[in-house]
Amino acid sequence: MEENKITDNELAKDLVANDMPPELNVAGNQRRDTEARWYVLHTFNGYETVAEDNLKKVVEKYHLEDRVLEIYIPTEDIMTEKKDGTKMIKTQHSMPTYIFVKMIYGDDIWHTITRTRGITGFVGPKGRPLPLSNTDVMKMRLERKLNTKVAFEVDDVVNIIDGPLMGQTARITAIDAANHKLTVVVNMFGRSNKVELHTSQVKALEK
Repeated sequence: MEENKITDNELAKDLVANDMPPELNVAGNQRRDTEARWYVLHTFNGYETVAEDNLKKVVEKYHLEDRVLEIYIPTEDIMTEKKDGTKMIKTQHSMPTYIFVKMIYGDDIWHTITRTRGITGFVGPKGRPLPLSNTDVMKMRLERKLNTKVAFEVDDVVNIIDGPLMGQTARITAIDAANHKLTVVVNMFGRSNKVELHTSQVKALEK
């Protein structure tokens, strides 16, 4: 469609400051999920990688690292043959115009994500985000990219940044890397209590 035609230069530009709200705080009755889920974003045809780069800029600019945990473009390797008979492996997008994002969604960041250059919106009813089911996540093997990316170790001391224990300091006693879960010990009312948290709910103490 005509309105979808944009140039490389337009897509490559960083976000203009007044295009986005200066703060992304959860306020009022805005909905926010309590755990990270996989969502699908639709992009302009042929601009999946550019849209991914722009979204990463948005995440960094608005400090959304604790909300947007993973951005993934499905690819596949195919065998191609040159005119001289030489065979080579070529990587291509297996699902053109789609980007998968694992995030802790909230209405407060919907506008920011959908206005990222190169992204046309969420895949869901009337463009509203619809998280993938656990079955779909397993079928697409989306979680395999996260298994080695837990940036914590046992005995690390962290700050809890989300949930009812927000603001508390805790010590990690166990790590479930496959599910990005942490078992931590929190001191409450003079007693040590074990609590299970998602990695997105904690942040390493600044040294």
